[in-house]
Amino acid sequence: MEENKKLELKKIAVNVRKGVIEGTFNAKSGHPGGSLSIADVITYLYFAKMNVDPANPDDENRDRFVLSKGHTAPALYAALAHKGFFPVELIKTLRKPDSILQGHPSMRYTPGVDMSTGSLGQGISVACGMALAGKLKGKDYKVYTILGDGEIEEGQVWEAAMFAGNRQLDNLVAVVDYNNLQIDGSLDEVNSPYPIKEKFEAFNWNVIEINGHCFCEIEDAFTKADECKGKPICIISKSVKGKGVSFMENKCDWHGSAPNAEQYEIAMAELDKAMADLEV
Repeated sequence: MEENKKLELKKIAVNVRKGVIEGTFNAKSGHPGGSLSIADVITYLYFAKMNVDPANPDDENRDRFVLSKGHTAPALYAALAHKGFFPVELIKTLRKPDSILQGHPSMRYTPGVDMSTGSLGQGISVACGMALAGKLKGKDYKVYTILGDGEIEEGQVWEAAMFAGNRQLDNLVAVVDYNNLQIDGSLDEVNSPYPIKEKFEAFNWNVIEINGHCFCEIEDAFTKADECKGKPICIISKSVKGKGVSFMENKCDWHGSAPNAEQYEIAMAELDKAMADLEV
């Protein structure tokens, strides 16, 4: 990856993280931890990978994105806003009764959202349907979905994985956000889904493991996904819950807690510094 491109993506990712903090702070609720951990992957998808156009959000030939871990909507909203689907100022309206930005993504209210999600395990099933539809219609669009590593404890995920592998949906790319923390502890303490790689491989998926905060590895993984034929692709993205805000990192307490005023100031100051460092 060229350095200028990498630098641009890093700056956008900081703005996405700032959007996560801005939204959850103003809402006084939400899920910052997992939103911060997917910020780099979702930045890459919207600003370097996917064929999407804010001026034509319903283009039938566009790539599709399904946020299966729908509670991390703050990251998706921040990416959509900075991409131009709606004004960035609306991030502050997160979860307000009259806002287009509800606690979970809604295709009814939010421009750029391809599927309403929130019930864990269901998003990947919808993504399978979209991918199959593309195959049946002879379309060349790709379908991308992000799942939580805690989410894959849901049985429906593995039904979808079996279906996708059996149908050889090589136009489907599923990213597992592997931060090893869910709402009430580490994965192995709650209900271990390990080994993740071997499970997806057993369902006839091509599996790629990456550092989910390294844009070079992210780009390499999605390039390999494009080259894969005859199998759906699973990218296991090793990440840090709360990435980018020091006091939130690797803390499951921040799965579903919003920052207070003092914490907001500290978080935004850290992200402002990260941006300033990138601009030097």
